[in-house]
Amino acid sequence: MTGADGRRPIVVGVDPDPSKRLALSWAADEADRRGLPLRLVHAQGTPTGGYRSGEVRPSWEEWNRALHGLGDQVLKEAASFVESRRPTVETSTLLAEGEPAWVLHEEARNASLVVVGSWHLSKRRGMFSTASVALPLTAHAPCPVVVVPEPEHITQQPAYVVVGVDGSEHAAAAVDVAFEEAALRGALLRALYVWHPPLLGVLDEDAAVRECRRVLSETVAGRAAAHPEVELHHEVVRGHPVQVLTEASRHALGLVVGTRGHGGFTGMVLGSVSQGVLHHAHCPVITVPA
Repeated sequence: MTGADGRRPIVVGVDPDPSKRLALSWAADEADRRGLPLRLVHAQGTPTGGYRSGEVRPSWEEWNRALHGLGDQVLKEAASFVESRRPTVETSTLLAEGEPAWVLHEEARNASLVVVGSWHLSKRRGMFSTASVALPLTAHAPCPVVVVPEPEHITQQPAYVVVGVDGSEHAAAAVDVAFEEAALRGALLRALYVWHPPLLGVLDEDAAVRECRRVLSETVAGRAAAHPEVELHHEVVRGHPVQVLTEASRHALGLVVGTRGHGGFTGMVLGSVSQGVLHHAHCPVITVPA
């Protein structure tokens, strides 16, 4: 929910496993940098597996009471973690019933950012750390979504943020966010236009690359003027967008992409590039809707 002062909080999905704190750490640090409140959300589904055939299951009231007690403890420990890490950040908590992706989508309506964790290749469902939450949330959230990978990656100096540009409306919105993120961190910004030649080739490859450079320059021009403190590097790179952006993310502070780009199929809610980098990037991925 929006605070009384009109500030939209950063919302973070809290994993019940206390060893998985990277998303929570990222969210707490970001709230501190932005001077925003932090909302800790833990969602609980319905009682399904976990019982042997013929075993007497607890009543709904017993299950609900036990689950709420566990959820309250999860949020209490998460709030304590945030307080010890960023004591000046204003926090609130929400224990909700329902699928985590749906609960977080509802919270995203009044959020500045939504932050979740991601264990690549995980098969489990119903947890904040799985693709069952990250992918549908990224596809439908009305605000930027940050997916923080586990385990923690290694950054390098000078620190940098990467943003993918393709001339689309979504990519332009991603550039806005990327400049803001780089400015908040005192990092340089690498703006990449990845040119993927069509299978049948082009008549004039040099002209195609020049057009990519023009689109890239026009996309970043006004935004660079608004953020003179950010050192900007912009490049046109030949290759597959997912592979190039994944490699660029290897030691980055973050990778920013639009949820959709040029070349997607009409009706798709999440582009193939944004899906690809969510699965393979080495750093936090920030997906930005138009």
